[in-house]
Amino acid sequence: MTPQRYQHSWPGIWQCLAGIVFACGGCNAGAATDTAPASALRGVYTRLAPALAHNAFGQPLVLESAESTKGLTGDIYAVVPYPFAAVSTGMKSAEHWCDVMILHINTKYCHAVAGPQGTRLRVNIGKKTPQAMADATRVEFQYNETRTLQNYFAITLTARQGPLGTSNYRIRLEAVELPDKQSFLHLTYAYGVGFAGRLAMQTYLATLGADKVGFTRLAPGADGQTGYVAGVRGVVERNTMRYYLAIDSFLASQRESPAAQLEHRLQSWFSAVERYPRQLHEVDRPDYLTMKRAEVLRQQTLY
Repeated sequence: MTPQRYQHSWPGIWQCLAGIVFACGGCNAGAATDTAPASALRGVYTRLAPALAHNAFGQPLVLESAESTKGLTGDIYAVVPYPFAAVSTGMKSAEHWCDVMILHINTKYCHAVAGPQGTRLRVNIGKKTPQAMADATRVEFQYNETRTLQNYFAITLTARQGPLGTSNYRIRLEAVELPDKQSFLHLTYAYGVGFAGRLAMQTYLATLGADKVGFTRLAPGADGQTGYVAGVRGVVERNTMRYYLAIDSFLASQRESPAAQLEHRLQSWFSAVERYPRQLHEVDRPDYLTMKRAEVLRQQTLY
């Protein structure tokens, strides 16, 4: 089946499943001389220029989603007001990825561990409310710098297995330098869904997720009204956006003093998701901040 693509550009386990990751790797890390990846991403920037300039987000951002028989994919393309050196330094660090991932409401823990097979991120996912580590699901991501150039990099995180029949989790962030101390980012978030996973997803969408929507506007129906994409595409769009906003909040926090960075990230991420309450609102700010401060402390003390 040809994937359907849409440009615009779950409380409990299914919400976190929708929100774990970023895209598949396979290239060798280290310095590279092949400039094709940078040129290709600049080509995408040029192609998307009209949509980046005029969209419902009110910022230079394009969101796409796809569903196929193999799984779900979300892509965000965005221009960010950070120099490439700051983006590269900030995101080419497994520890910093944990700083990013813990912002998501369903991430309960993240710790980077170096070993003979490379660096892995031990991530626990769970409810949108405080939860004991023993009750959260552990997913291990392989971290790889898959391509590095002077003005381009790509980072991948992959996990073979996830909870409830999901597999092939992948996150990929690539970035290229732009003029005027800006950078162009492409974030991919994807995972495969087996039979058991699809059954669980259907149950969620028929109950707790029945009123949830994504960001893509649908064509007007017979009544002339437009709506937002829902179902599994809505799921992947919401969580792709949550992780993009976490990356943006992390990068913005790097301008603050080290002592102020954590609080800046937490406040910034919550404010960002609340700009899209129809899609992303889950809890009130005090509840989010109290939970996340405790989870970050646990993350720093429990290995």
